[in-house]
Amino acid sequence: MKIYSAKDFGAEIRRRRKALGYTQKALSEFTGYSISFISDLENGKATIEFEKALKLANLLGLDLDVSARA
Repeated sequence: MKIYSAKDFGAEIRRRRKALGYTQKALSEFTGYSISFISDLENGKATIEFEKALKLANLLGLDLDVSARA
């Protein structure tokens, strides 16, 4: 999936979390990140902390790839 915005990224995080059967609460307890952070991320809040967002994506088994457009 191509990501064009924080909203796209958040939607993919939510989709993956749900596919794995995790609640926001369970993910919060496992990662130590607040439920509000996870919620903000999933809702596309543009001011999220990028490092935490990347770590969460990786913990959910998502790889991010950046490439130049042709």
